[in-house]
Amino acid sequence: MTYIFLDESGDLGFNFKKKRTTKYFVITFLFVLNKRPIEKCIRNVHRGLRKKHKKISTLHAFREESITRRRVLKLLSKRDCVIMTIYLNKQKVYTNLKEEKAVLYNYVSNILLDRICSKKIIPINEKIKLIASRRETNKFLNKNFKSYLEKQVGDNHKINLEILIKTPAEEKSLQAVDFISWSIFRKYEYGDKYYYDLIKNKIVEENPLFP
Repeated sequence: MTYIFLDESGDLGFNFKKKRTTKYFVITFLFVLNKRPIEKCIRNVHRGLRKKHKKISTLHAFREESITRRRVLKLLSKRDCVIMTIYLNKQKVYTNLKEEKAVLYNYVSNILLDRICSKKIIPINEKIKLIASRRETNKFLNKNFKSYLEKQVGDNHKINLEILIKTPAEEKSLQAVDFISWSIFRKYEYGDKYYYDLIKNKIVEENPLFP
């Protein structure tokens, strides 16, 4: 079985006058045939945290110290995994998509999934399990995300795809893709390639949505 772990960085807000609105939005896929080595990376880093931080059940790139980020990314760079990402300069987004954030998110995710299948980056003749990090508490939006991708992939590629939505606490490998996506986001949003360079050897495709 092939696993795809999905996470994003940045936000889909378009009011650039707001202080925390980001210029870029990044969606990242992490592919593995065996997720255990990825889970082991996260467990090992968590065990190595200082005692006062061990009460936190999940690692999150945004709030971790630099040494923790480096440890996670360096471990991942040595594992058998593949990274694919698509980044969005939000100032280039079509006006109608700005008003439909859930539609935009689904659209971007499907483009990545379509490229994976078309280029055969991963085996597509066996079952694929896509596990997305839960970003919505709205059950309708989560259901719509799953049904949209399943239909698109089913109609266009006829592959056996199962989509699950979980929290990083439920699925440790989502913590790994969080660090990866955050690192790629830093490159575009702030021009900071330090963390990106630690995992760039695993990136097979990195493209803008609207060039």
